[in-house]
Amino acid sequence: MLVVAGAAGCSGEAVETPAGAGGGQATSASTAGAGGDAQSVGVGGGATTSTGTTGTTGAGGSTPAGLGCHDARPANAPSPPALPTYGGTCPALQPGLNSISTDGNTRAFRLVVPSQINPGERLPVIFLWHWLGGDATGFIEQGDVQTAADAYRFVAVVPEKKGDVQFTWPMDILSNSGRRNEELTFFDDMLACVAEQFDVNEDCVASAGVSAGALFTSSVLAGGRGEHLSSFVSLSGGTGGVIQGWSTPAHKMPAIVLWGGPSDTCANALSFQTLSQDLESGLAQDGHFFLECVHNCGHAAPPFDVPAGATSFAMMWQFILDHPYWLPDGESPYQSEGLPDVMPDWCGIGAGSATMRSGACTNPGGC
Repeated sequence: MLVVAGAAGCSGEAVETPAGAGGGQATSASTAGAGGDAQSVGVGGGATTSTGTTGTTGAGGSTPAGLGCHDARPANAPSPPALPTYGGTCPALQPGLNSISTDGNTRAFRLVVPSQINPGERLPVIFLWHWLGGDATGFIEQGDVQTAADAYRFVAVVPEKKGDVQFTWPMDILSNSGRRNEELTFFDDMLACVAEQFDVNEDCVASAGVSAGALFTSSVLAGGRGEHLSSFVSLSGGTGGVIQGWSTPAHKMPAIVLWGGPSDTCANALSFQTLSQDLESGLAQDGHFFLECVHNCGHAAPPFDVPAGATSFAMMWQFILDHPYWLPDGESPYQSEGLPDVMPDWCGIGAGSATMRSGACTNPGGC
């Protein structure tokens, strides 16, 4: 994760610190998919010890062939609905900064694509929502998103905030439904124009957010546009309290729910542990598969171990690509194969499954 000083609900600027690829269960290589380069990922153990290095359970290899976003949809597997269409002429998109007319506004977003796209290659799309005090460029740089897009083969869409709400994105209980719908239309229009100009994989459209961006992803986007999402990732986010509550999505999507333990708070106003556990409750009640990941470093960048050659957020990219839309409801290849090697040993399957990491915390944090 990046950041997180200046999280939603707090004042001040974000502290941007690089996220790392998590240590997983056993050293192995994981191939990035069609047209991608192999990535050597993960060192360490399973999901029961808490040192951040080794463990005893959750061991397993990479997702089996045929169970990932870079594989063809099996016959008779469910397919997502048609992607949104844009009500006008899409702007010519390019890597870097783009602007788009949406719901009467001109909004900005940044686009990251693989440096070279192979003929006939269909690319997953991953939306990345930044934190309070941050911006799209900070997410791209600190997350090493270009390197990840080249290795894991995806398009990243990184929205910029509009700047008219206190907490970056309209996800608190004081934001009105019109403003939330405006942001959902922004999502629709970005997705529609990206799909118009790139050969995208509609079976793999995912969303991830950090802090304020995770609160928006969890409380607004997942429920509001779940019919299009194959999975989502909440890094110190959640639902409930002064944040919009969980809303049952149209599609059961796998998720990662990660937070920094009981000290993951912002000025004693927001408890990201409470918010994350509320999110887990909604996911469990609705029958979604999810990973719980709990570190001990509060509202700061998670202390991922970064093996040589791995990219930042490796565990997140791997999770997203391992969970295409067409997986049966509530199921994951991890249930039979174990967690892949890149996952930290402080992650587990389901609520209460993670053993909180112990050990030193070196990344800056706080609000």
